[in-house]
Amino acid sequence: MTNDSQSAQSDADRVVIFDTTLRDGEQCPGATMTFEEKLEVAELLDIMGVDIIEAGFPIASEGDFEAVATVANRAKNAVIAGLARAIPADIDRCGQAVKGARRGRIHTFVSTSPIHLAHQMRKSQDEVLEIITATVTQARNLVEDVEWSAMDATRTPIEYLCRCVDAAIAAGATTINLPDTVGYATPQEYRDMFLAVRERVPNSDKAVFSVHCHNDLGLAVANSLAGVAGGARQVECTINGIGERAGNAALEEVVMAIQTRADVLPYHTNIDTTWLSRASRLVSAVTNFPVQYNKAIVGRNAFAHESGIHQDGMLKHTQTYEIMTPESVGVSKTSLVMGKHSGRNAFRSKLKELGYELGDNQFEDAFTRFKALADRKKHVYDEDIEALVDEEIAHMHDRTKVVALTVIAGTMGPQTATLTLDVEGEHRTVQSIGNGPVDATFNAIKEIMPHQGSLQLYQVHAVTQGTDAQAEVSVRLEEDGRTVTGRGADTDTLVASARAYVAAVNKLKLTREKTARAQALG
Repeated sequence: MTNDSQSAQSDADRVVIFDTTLRDGEQCPGATMTFEEKLEVAELLDIMGVDIIEAGFPIASEGDFEAVATVANRAKNAVIAGLARAIPADIDRCGQAVKGARRGRIHTFVSTSPIHLAHQMRKSQDEVLEIITATVTQARNLVEDVEWSAMDATRTPIEYLCRCVDAAIAAGATTINLPDTVGYATPQEYRDMFLAVRERVPNSDKAVFSVHCHNDLGLAVANSLAGVAGGARQVECTINGIGERAGNAALEEVVMAIQTRADVLPYHTNIDTTWLSRASRLVSAVTNFPVQYNKAIVGRNAFAHESGIHQDGMLKHTQTYEIMTPESVGVSKTSLVMGKHSGRNAFRSKLKELGYELGDNQFEDAFTRFKALADRKKHVYDEDIEALVDEEIAHMHDRTKVVALTVIAGTMGPQTATLTLDVEGEHRTVQSIGNGPVDATFNAIKEIMPHQGSLQLYQVHAVTQGTDAQAEVSVRLEEDGRTVTGRGADTDTLVASARAYVAAVNKLKLTREKTARAQALG
């Protein structure tokens, strides 16, 4: 085989990774990110080799527009995409947002299934075909790279779906996305849909086909890979699988399945997989969505072995129970014991080993908290350091932070909390009572940070084993249909609870402000 034919074969087998963590992932209730957090996630996605970053929905708010525009201006390698409904104003706004990118893309979509046309669009099939032609043409006049999506493609009759795809390509779409919007399809059905569309649409060879699968039945990754087997060469996915309802296909699972099972999945991606664990931790920290312990690839237990039989096998040969190496996804096998006698160099080395690169001020803050933690704990585990640093990153831009907390509790009651918060540089102290120490603490926070949110979730779990383990607390608040989640960690469960509650209220205020700005824009 010649070099040219090898290159053509390689290109034909390359799967383009389209990451929508910043758009579809952020639509997950409670996962809203700040402007700075979006930029941080986008920078890491660009570094790790993501081909297309869908940075947001520019028409949604001024904040979303600014985030997409800034990511577009800063990206060094990735194509930067913005999402637009099949509405002229959306497409114009999206074009403005991505115009500063080295390579910009407009991603526009419209519903095609009978149930969506009848109840949501209230349009006929012919009317939707006219909309597709008009809006894709408009987008193509603004940028060369246009993606068109058939929302609810898997519940659309194949004959009509082919007419829509044909119209979109004729109007200038360079990528055709056929999403399983409601997570309804099975792998065989999804593969067959791509095979049929690509065979029946005469100009199908002029576009790249894309998969976008939701996980309502737990089949998002399986369906995505089935779509690739059907000829799709772009996979739309998110870090940790976050997204609407049950989430999207998880980027780390798709990429590692392709890399690990090359024998049956003869494809490749441009992703540097050693960044996967770091990306997972960052997205978990900024969204305050903990990663389940048994999550594939990036979960805490993904490379942990407790069974005696498994341990025996691992000691004899690692491949007896591990189908990929921890290092391949950015996890270190070794465990450097950290304690109160560890210095800055050792701590910096440990952070680097765990995949963290902190600025000087962030490092000093993290080191101070590490030393305080080491004074209270006999053993400081990697998980302790990850929880500590992730919380530091997640709350770096918070306007309000916990300074001090004293709680009086016991059988005699009432329980009392004395709390000091730093509110944009000003210290405020209050004392409140409550039905228990946590209630008293939350009441004190409400006095300083008034809000109408109702508590939907209060969850505590230990980061490591032992009575001196750090507690990691998650708090979920709901206000006017908006849901946010805050997270805090500390060896004192009440301090962790206060930090988590304050983090949630900070996010609630930010979400309220974003909504107000969007309403002001009309």
